[in-house]
Amino acid sequence: MISIKQLRHRTLTRMTAGLGAVAAVGALAVSLGFTAPVASAAAASSHRSFSFNLVPSPGIHACLPHLYGHVTITPGSQNDVMQIHIYGAPRNAGFDLFVIQEPLKPFGLAWYTTDVNANRYGDGYARVQGIFDVGTFSVSLGGPTTTFAPTHQHHLGLWFDSPSLPFKLGCEPGATAPVVTPFNSEQHAGIQALNTSEFPVGNGPLAHLSS
Repeated sequence: MISIKQLRHRTLTRMTAGLGAVAAVGALAVSLGFTAPVASAAAASSHRSFSFNLVPSPGIHACLPHLYGHVTITPGSQNDVMQIHIYGAPRNAGFDLFVIQEPLKPFGLAWYTTDVNANRYGDGYARVQGIFDVGTFSVSLGGPTTTFAPTHQHHLGLWFDSPSLPFKLGCEPGATAPVVTPFNSEQHAGIQALNTSEFPVGNGPLAHLSS
């Protein structure tokens, strides 16, 4: 969680940058001798969006050769907006997106973020608001389960919601039964389908956005 002091810094920094951009636009309009609508501070800061791909997990390309994803994160004054698009999925298939510590096994810390459901054409979309930047982390100071220090999570992983679907599609060669993982709300999901392994383990895509 961002403290009040950090939130004020985040908000004021982005307001200052945005207002500076507005002032620059106004000065340019005057120097050219015409009047134009002045962009808002929010619009002036839209260029800070960061986009990247979700790539197939090991073994997935062989059974779903057209499956891929694309993500865009747009910073805001208090939180960020993450938009996830997936393409080439099985029709009407369900998936679960997690913010994770490492893109591939064993994944490290994982935070259940949203469902992403494909339509009859195999395309899916989800929009989530939260902290999706260099400051994203989890911490446990104690309690009934475990204790760990603040740990950053800068990668994404997308899992099949159903264990049986990738098994039926032949995504688990040699397996005699569907592989079950804990990556959905019932802790009964399938294998990982997409991830951000194009980025280094210690420098995931979320690390490329300032907080």
